Amino acid sequence: MKSLLNCIFEVIKREYERFNSRATYAFFAFIGPLVAFTLVIWLFSYNVPRELPVALVDEDYTTLSRKLASAANATPIADLHSYPDFAAAKNALMKGQVDAIYWIPAKTEEKLLRGLQADVVLYLNNTNVLKGGLITAGIMKSCLTLSAGIQVLSRTKRGESWEQAIEATMPVMPDTHILFNPYINYSYFLASMLIPVMLIVFVLMGSTYAIGTELKQGTGPQWLAAARENIWVAILGKMLPYTLIFLIQAWIMDLLLFHYLEVPFHGHLHLLIITQMLLILSYQFLAVFLVALTSNLRLSLSLAAAYTMMALTFSGLTYPLADMPPLARSFANLFPFTYYLQNFIGQALRNEPIANGLSPMMWLWAFIVLGTLFVPRLRYILTHEKYWGKI
Repeated sequence: MKSLLNCIFEVIKREYERFNSRATYAFFAFIGPLVAFTLVIWLFSYNVPRELPVALVDEDYTTLSRKLASAANATPIADLHSYPDFAAAKNALMKGQVDAIYWIPAKTEEKLLRGLQADVVLYLNNTNVLKGGLITAGIMKSCLTLSAGIQVLSRTKRGESWEQAIEATMPVMPDTHILFNPYINYSYFLASMLIPVMLIVFVLMGSTYAIGTELKQGTGPQWLAAARENIWVAILGKMLPYTLIFLIQAWIMDLLLFHYLEVPFHGHLHLLIITQMLLILSYQFLAVFLVALTSNLRLSLSLAAAYTMMALTFSGLTYPLADMPPLARSFANLFPFTYYLQNFIGQALRNEPIANGLSPMMWLWAFIVLGTLFVPRLRYILTHEKYWGKI
């Protein structure tokens, strides 16, 4: 046992010397993750979109049109800017100066006074689905509120009581309870996804670089010699320092999410921490898999970068997994991040029981096992000179 610990210590000591020899190691382990965390936190520091620019085209010029504009402008989501005609507003929309056009046609008030239905029109730039949905919901709510007020006032003037007018105007009242993210705070789901993605980018890239440079520089035999030819000891001694560093980065990530951004946490913290540890280990062993599979540092780094970014696309947070085609839904299972996200949402927002988190954790173990299956292949390419020196 003492001999084994000495071997591990020798590999760690050797890795420490290699770490100090190049700034690239420090970038992957320290600088990169912290800069990425800071950037994401800064981008989402406002939490909820406010005062999105909307062009107002009022062709009615009546008391009602001014009330409609005032009600829409009173919503926190919209900031109305008056334009003289529709052509000018459309030009502003095409240039990206506004996100929507709120058009109040002529004779809107006249139609209402005659008992006819009057329409107001919202033209939307929905290339940004989040902004488009929020503007639509905000302005629609303001219109419905004002419309209901007009109907109630009209009925009370005809002799109905206030209660009767309310019941007649809104016979069915939805009783809405938003269980998760009641404040429509986009940092709750976007920052909670992007910050862990930044972490796994540097975990996989840094681990791939740490292993791949041994192959590129032809120092695999020295690495194995420090571990007394035991490839498992070599991997443990090399990866253990980085595992601890990335675990600390994960704890910093948790502090930023739950304390600085105030993302709610209702579940079991120990389950989330174990899941994060398995997430880091799974990507470290995927680095073993990539280097052993490609025997090429540059190619393995390129695959690592693409692989982590695809995890963001297929995570199922911005587009639900249930609505994806079967092939895409199956493809999402190829990323450890998918299973981490299930446990993060389940514990942070939903307070799910511990039993629900066991299955995602087992799938994370599957990625670790995949990496271990390629350890003999890694040993082979480290000890054969024909694989050395590849970029």
